[in-house]
Amino acid sequence: MKPAGKINLITLGCSKNTVDSERLLNQVRVNNMNITDNPNEADTVIINTCGFIEAAKEESINTILNAVALKKEGKIKKVLVAGCLSERYKNELVKEIPEVDKYFGTEDYSAIINELGGELKYNLLGERLITTPNHSAYLKISEGCDHPCSFCAIPLMRGKHVSKPLEDLIKETEFLATHGTKELVIIAQDTSDYGKDIYEKQSIAHLLNKLSEVDGIEWIRLMYAYPSQFPDDLIDVIANNPKVCKYIDIPLQHISDNVLKSMRRGVTKRRTIELVNKLKEKIPGLALRTTFILGYPNETEKEFKELCDFVEEVKFDRVGTFTFSVEENTTSFILGNPVPEEVKLERKDILMEIQKEISLSNNENFLNKELNILIDGTEGDFYIGRSYRDAPEVDGEVLIQLNGSKLKAGNFCMAKIYDFNEYDLYAEVIH
Repeated sequence: MKPAGKINLITLGCSKNTVDSERLLNQVRVNNMNITDNPNEADTVIINTCGFIEAAKEESINTILNAVALKKEGKIKKVLVAGCLSERYKNELVKEIPEVDKYFGTEDYSAIINELGGELKYNLLGERLITTPNHSAYLKISEGCDHPCSFCAIPLMRGKHVSKPLEDLIKETEFLATHGTKELVIIAQDTSDYGKDIYEKQSIAHLLNKLSEVDGIEWIRLMYAYPSQFPDDLIDVIANNPKVCKYIDIPLQHISDNVLKSMRRGVTKRRTIELVNKLKEKIPGLALRTTFILGYPNETEKEFKELCDFVEEVKFDRVGTFTFSVEENTTSFILGNPVPEEVKLERKDILMEIQKEISLSNNENFLNKELNILIDGTEGDFYIGRSYRDAPEVDGEVLIQLNGSKLKAGNFCMAKIYDFNEYDLYAEVIH
């Protein structure tokens, strides 16, 4: 097989896809192949697709079609497609876009490297070519999901929940730390279920404690924790381990019992409120992030108002929203899509306006306070950084006046907050 020449990898979708791409890129590198960030300079383009919701599928299809167009123009020689969309719709894609040279599933590292003319180095699968800033990296602790949520196609694409062994995760974290990582962002389809399959109990608290012992790691941030069986020992670790950020991303999806039951979330409104209250009580200063789906088939104006009232009462630090998307082969598919798209978008706007005011009020509470800030870079007259309240890519930022200080990306500094807006804080370095 002829060498693949210059290779460009396009990653779509979530941070879990980012980790898959970083593993693949490292295998490309250790096989002495050339990597380029520019698809127009590439001989081979690999697209790591997302198939989670309609908008993500659309983006993936458009990206494939753009690459195919470059191939037809003779600008690139080969197009390979991998990831969730390819895993879920391979037969349909082969029929509809036959110009793609080959389709692969979600973790077909060996087959992709073979297609490129290389050989998979199994002993290096824990190593990655980091595509995020070096000081902040994702750690994917498991794959797949066992929850039966009615709206979600992830189990169809990623399979059942499979935890990575603790030893492998420590080794991967040590690799990241030696390459400059200071902030570890813990991800999975459900991080709170870590260990149930291989250690016969939820072991996420133990994992965080062990990862915090790795030299060089200073912040550990937990994303995607499922609310139905949130372990108490995890609360203790977040409250008491100084390296674990007092931050939890816990996608609730809704609060109405009618909607939660139809969503098959395995949790009620009462239990959700009890959990949120417990988290706030046991972890002073906790930054709580959540996500809601709007326009689910049985979400009436009554259920939507119930959700708005809940958001106003809890005052989450961060809120993300999705509009409901009909997904084939999920249990909600038979419910159809009765809520008009314009109503979904209107509800999204209303909820985000509520959250905007909450966020403004929450940020005001930090006026004249001192926070430890991790610097991500510079922009104009400011350093761009984040506090423990801010996950990369999805949350707010802290803008710090340059004022002649010599900070670099990856540095921590103490800063005093002097101004704020709905999503960001403004600060000056104090030491």
